[in-house]
Amino acid sequence: MTDSQPPAGAGAESVPPLDPAQLGTYFVLMEAVSLLQHQVEQQLRAEGGISYVQFQLLARLAHGDGPLTMTGLADGVVYSRSGLTYQAGLLEKSGLITRDPSPDDDRATLVSVTDDGRALVDRVLPGHVQVVRSLLFDPLAGDDVRHLGDVMTRVRDHMRAQPPRSAASRRRRPAP
Repeated sequence: MTDSQPPAGAGAESVPPLDPAQLGTYFVLMEAVSLLQHQVEQQLRAEGGISYVQFQLLARLAHGDGPLTMTGLADGVVYSRSGLTYQAGLLEKSGLITRDPSPDDDRATLVSVTDDGRALVDRVLPGHVQVVRSLLFDPLAGDDVRHLGDVMTRVRDHMRAQPPRSAASRRRRPAP
């Protein structure tokens, strides 16, 4: 899509259709992502008893520079605030993370990985890498990897130029 197209949610009658190459690329991308995500999810469940989202949260915390806020985590893994709160609750009950009030912001909660959480990431990471390498990188040549990385970085950066999902205002429930 180009920058000249209307934003998502605009009337369908004003949006030109995707050309066959764009449509084909979109479907191939979505199928490849689904196939990769399914295999990654299977590996993480089998080796660690965790979901892909839980792995993302633990890995970000384990390989980061310290605790992160819930909002920062939600933005980083592109997940809703409520969904992240639920997942963080499961991880906390399992002893893999801790959540504490931020000393700098009364509204923020800081999330930290525990030693058990870090150990779990270390245990499942080799299998995760093996699945990613065999499905995503093995069919590509060196230049393909660089090119795919460049293209997907541009796409991601374009998408990230929009406000993060966690910045969207919350809908108020009508009073009973």
